[in-house]
This record gives sequence, structure tokens and C-alpha cells, in this order.
Amino acid sequence: MAHKTLHSNQKLFTLSLILLSLSLSIFFIFFGSKNNIVNRFKVETDQPNQLFTNPRWFDLIQEESNSDKKIKVGLVNFNDEEASQYEVRGYGSLVDTVRVHFNCVSKVREWKDFFPVWINEDSNLHPPTCPEIPMPRLEEYWDLNVVVAKVPCDGWTTEAGMRDVFRLQVNLVVANLLVRSGWAKGPDVKWEVYAVFIGPCGPMPEIFRCDDLLRKEGDHWVYKPELKRLKQKVLMPPGTCQIAYPFGKTDNARQSKLKNRQFNHREAYVTVLHSSEAYVCGAIALAQSIIRTNSTKDLLLLHDEHVSPRSLTGLRTAGWKTRQIERIRSPFAEKGSYNEWNYSKLRIWLLTWYRKVVFIDSDVLVFKNMDWVFHYPQISAAGNDRTLFNSGIMVIEPSLCTFEDLMLKSFKVGSYNGGDQGFLNEMFTWWHRLPKEVNFLKYFDGNHSLNREKIPDDLSAIHYLGLKPWMCYRDYDCNWDIKERQVFASDKAHEKWWQVYDEMPERLKQYCGLSPHMNWRIKKWRRVAKKLSLPDEHWKISVTDPRQYNLVQ
Repeated sequence: MAHKTLHSNQKLFTLSLILLSLSLSIFFIFFGSKNNIVNRFKVETDQPNQLFTNPRWFDLIQEESNSDKKIKVGLVNFNDEEASQYEVRGYGSLVDTVRVHFNCVSKVREWKDFFPVWINEDSNLHPPTCPEIPMPRLEEYWDLNVVVAKVPCDGWTTEAGMRDVFRLQVNLVVANLLVRSGWAKGPDVKWEVYAVFIGPCGPMPEIFRCDDLLRKEGDHWVYKPELKRLKQKVLMPPGTCQIAYPFGKTDNARQSKLKNRQFNHREAYVTVLHSSEAYVCGAIALAQSIIRTNSTKDLLLLHDEHVSPRSLTGLRTAGWKTRQIERIRSPFAEKGSYNEWNYSKLRIWLLTWYRKVVFIDSDVLVFKNMDWVFHYPQISAAGNDRTLFNSGIMVIEPSLCTFEDLMLKSFKVGSYNGGDQGFLNEMFTWWHRLPKEVNFLKYFDGNHSLNREKIPDDLSAIHYLGLKPWMCYRDYDCNWDIKERQVFASDKAHEKWWQVYDEMPERLKQYCGLSPHMNWRIKKWRRVAKKLSLPDEHWKISVTDPRQYNLVQ
């Protein structure tokens, strides 16, 4: 009996072995060897210069596109050895790879070559030009589904690394390839394209928006860009070496069609008041100046709890819609300084019900219709100095993830002036130059000092730096009374501000009165100027401003 049981168990064991062998045979016939199974979507771990331990981006793109069709992948900034890892051995018949060839930008080129301090905007005979950033022959790569780029990240946490010309080139190459492939069959044909960036620094957020990020895993960033916005980016000059092009005036008829099919038309001028009521009068004058130009855009004012109900009544009467915010402290500003709470300006990125906004400081006056500025992308602004822009007027595209990113980095990224302007210039190193007439800075030093009374009449806006017109007597610019502030002095610009004031309704003028402290400060510096016998002799002017007799508390 025991013998029969043993014999039966041996037969059962033999049958099990046969079935197991048969199963393994079928498995290997259909799926290949063990190594092929592992490597179907995985680069071998013993390969040198390994790029992917698990290319999840591939599965993600297949899920997004909902297609089993062959995917054509363009490889950017890969050497031959690295590119070979994407050959048929790695992905079988699912992927067709092509290495994208282009000439690297000259190593002698620096960031300042593309972002000069000044360009000649007034010459029609010899318009400014930009150094070349070579691009691939785009017609050879018109049918890509995915562009995979290895991003140069050397020193990317430093100022020099963030302003690396080759890094800019790689990002622009990827953007141009995506636009060329995505639009190859016309704007009405749906052709989805994706970008995969490899490297700890990721792509440049000025070109590839965080809103388009599908997934980030480790050093891999997968994007599905919105091609309409990306198209506008690739049409921009490579830097501020030329004036940026408005989207409605680009290089072919297709753009005219696009202009009429924008996704969200809601747009607004936005300003911010925080910490005191010192700029209430300026904001009222700003609103009135915009309205005078027949603008069709919304006017939105963000304010904190330091703006009184009375002042809010005046601001709304002037034309502002108002919205209360919680102010944000500038991490690198000194306590009690003028820019201590200037990071409150970052709240404008939360205005996501607007497609685009133009931020304007409340010490600016608008003299010509500026609605055309909304055709420009983020960040478009006028130059300040060095390679930097002035944040007093700038085009913003609201985005919750951009706000979160700015807040996250606000404690890590420094600011050359402790305020928002220095910080934003580190966060948006690739920006677009608006004509200087859009944000004429009331600043006259050195060779420009003779131009202070020759302010052009065709300016779109004047940015009143230094002591503000409503903080002075209307008789003259009180920046003249302080030697260190005379670089901001211009009686011509001062007069222009008061012309707008004179056209304001009487019920609004009451918000521009002088307080006892303001009046005391003006008189103090007039006495100092007289004692120093400042050569401009503005301190000799007899004051007739009636506000000095009707001080407000």
C-alpha cells in the first residue's frame, strides 16, 4: 500500500515538472529571455552613463495619448553612447528614436550679450540685433511625439548657473521642436507632443510652465505643453537684445487667427497696497489715468488690513475693484525698511480667474492706452539696469503652482535689493523687453541729467521714483530739496502728474491732501536746501499749493 502511494506521488511530481516546463517554454516564446523581460521598459543597470532606471514617462505618455501606436522620440543633448541606449534593443517596436543635431552656442557668449543694459530703440536704420543661438533644422524633425532632453545643470543653484547660455539653448531647442511637430499639420489638427527633461534643475520655468507638468519623479520631468503659449515663447527674441514681439504681430497669418481664438480673454491691470495708506492717492490717480485712455481691461487693487474703509471707498470710486489679501514679508529686507512687505506683490499670481494681468505700481501714471501690452507673454517688462528688469510694470500669467514655487523659493533665493524686484529677477532670468516708453523711469543720473526737462510727450507711462508728487507741494518736484534725491527730480514729470490730478473729480481730490507730518517734512527739507544753498534754487520758489492750509489727519 505504501509502495503504491509512493509510486503515485512520483507520477504526480513528474507531471508537475512537465507542466512547469511547458509553461516556462510558452512564456519565453512569447516574451523572450529573462533579460529581455527586464529590459522591455528598462535600461540595463550595468550600462555606463545610465539614463533611466525605470522610464515611467513612457508609460505615462502612452496612458495620456491613449494610443498603442509607435512613438517617435527626439533626443536632445545626448552623445552617441547615451543615445544608443534608446535603440531597438531597449524599446522594441514601440519607439523610434532620432538624435537631434544642432551646433552648440559659442562658448564665448555670455548672458549679458543677450541681456544688455541698453539697446538703441530709436534707430530705424540700424535696429538692434541679437547674437545667434543655433537651432536644429526643424523641417527634419517635424513628426516627433516626444522630445527627451538632458538638461545642463552645472552650477544651476548659483546666479551663473541660472544664467547659462547653453542651458537656455537646450530649452529653446526643445520648445522649437515641440512647436514644429505639434503644428506641422495645422492649428486645427490635434497632435499631442510631450517633453521629458532629465536633470536635477529641470527645464526653465520661463519657457515650460509648471501648469504643464504631468509628473516629476527624481530627476525626470514630464511635460505636456500648451502649444499656443509655447508658440509665443519661441517667437520671442532670444533675449532683451531686441524689443519683444507682441503675439498679435508675429511673423505669419496663422498668428492672426490665433489672436482671435485666445482661450480666456479676462485680463486686468493690478496694483497692490499694503502696510500703510501712503500710496492711496497714487492708486486713485493711477486708476483715473488708465480710465482716461479708454482701456477695456478690469482694474483690480489688492490691499491688506492697513487700508481704511474710507480709503477703500475712494479707491472704488476711482474705478478699482478691491480685494483684501494677507501681506507677505520680504525675507531679506531689513525690519522697518520701505520694502519689508514688498513680497505681497507675489499674490498677483493667485488671480487665476484672469488669463493675464499687467501689474502696475501705484506710483505710476498712464498717459496712453496700454492694452496692447497684454499681447506679450510673462515676464515682459522694461529694463532696469545690468541684465535686470524693472518690476514696476510687468506682464504676469496667474498660476497657482507658480505662486507656490515662488513662495517655496522665497526663503532660499536671495534678492539684490531685499525686495520683490531682486527676487523676481532671480526667478525669471529669461524675460522679454518692452519699449522704454511703457515704463519711463523718472531717474536722471550722469549723462541723462540734462534730459530731466525733456520728457517726451508720447510716453505710455511714467514711473515716479523718489519722493512722490502728492508728497510734495504741487509748485515743484521736492526731490530737488534733497541732494541725494536730485537724480529723481523733474519739474516736467511733476507737472504731468498734477495735470491728471486737476482732471479728477473733486470727491477724489480729498484723498490726496497733505498730512501735518508730510507738510512738516517738506518744510524741513526746504530749510536744509536753503541752508546748503543748493544751486538749483528750487528752495527759493514761493509755495502756492492750497493743500498746505487744509491739512488732513
